[in-house]
Amino acid sequence: MLFNSFQFPIFFLVTTLIYFRLPLVGRWYLLLAASCYFYMAFIPVYILILAFTIVVDYLAGILIQRSEGRRRRFFLALSIVGNVGVLAIFKYLPFINRNLAALYAAFHWQWPVHDLSIVLPIGLSFHTFQAMAYTIEVYRGHQKAETNFVLYALYVMFYPQLVAGPIERPQNLLTQLRELHRFDYERVTDGLKLMLRGFFKKVVVADRLAILVDAVYAAPRQHHGTALFLATVFFAFQIYADFSGYSDIAIGAAQVLGIRLMTNFRQPYFSQSVAEFWSRWHISLSTWFRDYLYIPLGGNRVGRMRWYANLMVTFLISGLWHGAAWTYVIWGGLNGVYLILGVIARQARGASSSQRRGEDASAVTVLVNRLATFLVICAAWVFFRARTAGDAIYILRHSVDLTGLLRPSLLLGPAGLTSSRGQLLGAFVVIGALLVLDAQSEKQNVLASLRRRPVWFRWAIYYGFAFAILFMGQFGTQQFIYFQF
Repeated sequence: MLFNSFQFPIFFLVTTLIYFRLPLVGRWYLLLAASCYFYMAFIPVYILILAFTIVVDYLAGILIQRSEGRRRRFFLALSIVGNVGVLAIFKYLPFINRNLAALYAAFHWQWPVHDLSIVLPIGLSFHTFQAMAYTIEVYRGHQKAETNFVLYALYVMFYPQLVAGPIERPQNLLTQLRELHRFDYERVTDGLKLMLRGFFKKVVVADRLAILVDAVYAAPRQHHGTALFLATVFFAFQIYADFSGYSDIAIGAAQVLGIRLMTNFRQPYFSQSVAEFWSRWHISLSTWFRDYLYIPLGGNRVGRMRWYANLMVTFLISGLWHGAAWTYVIWGGLNGVYLILGVIARQARGASSSQRRGEDASAVTVLVNRLATFLVICAAWVFFRARTAGDAIYILRHSVDLTGLLRPSLLLGPAGLTSSRGQLLGAFVVIGALLVLDAQSEKQNVLASLRRRPVWFRWAIYYGFAFAILFMGQFGTQQFIYFQF
């Protein structure tokens, strides 16, 4: 079930109303049943894959806690192999098969396995990583094994964040699921406001930009440089509004129920470096890779070259996590290179001078740093969005030709972004609205600030968002981008 479908508000309302009428244990069964229904709205039979990993990890957690020494490591390895094995079969097996076929073809050999048509279960990478976090934390002694099967299954399947995160840790989510959360007006209304903001980001900003981005990236060689450049910039805002919009809806829906999910985005395009960007973008995934891959590899507590290798390995695997295609691997590798270059630059400047520079930076310096960071992130996004590496290279090579900016008429027509001035103007308007929203969020807690405003002002804002969603939103046309991962 899509958050931006007409069925979801009914599902959410009915589930929430029943939830607050039930005792604690009854709520577990309700939310688990609702989560199963939510997931089965996509491909019902794939619930069996989730059931398999849930049973494996539930048993592994108990066995890890009861064991010692090598047996603990064995049961942890069994859990990880089970989860990664499911990912490998459904997400990476077709990719491996295609590359082996291409390798054989290069030597004029015949690869015996035909192309594998396997539909990727929605959100597989997200709930797999959440399940792996549980068994790793049990192994490390940071989390007691959950003996209540229903409660553990709900931890994995909690519907607000089931298919696209945030990727929660058991210490946060399992603990809260055990608590009885009573109806609290302020908490519930704040959750609904977060959901409203998320819907605005998705259906007004992301899906409106998607119309222009999809047209250009579907046939990049038919568009001139300015169109390619602007489509890339629009995609940067599209994917941000799409994914942070999902996170807002998920966090808001959970908050209505009394569950606090972790923050997943903190105005990433206001970052002054790529390292800062990755501390603000998809925080639940970035910290997952940091805690369960980068630090176990040695992090920055090793020699310089090993440190660089750790960064590169982490981001290459992050790229592969996002998708079974070389474009995603290149995207991850580019971000790894950016971070390594950033480390080298900081070391060349010296830590103390770098710190002073950050504290005393003028508004112009901050603006230049933010713009430079945004542009290099956009360059990496090209590989994330392009259908092939060849298309991505073509777009990057031709995007530097911005002569069309001096002739706005070139933006309209077959080689431009669109044939409609209204669509083009609307794209800039929604991006401006998103930046204003982020600028306010960067300065203060927007929800807390709104509560201090007069009633008429608050309701004018709420109605403004609601009307924008109803009259400017694109409904039922685009699923969330991160559902494919």
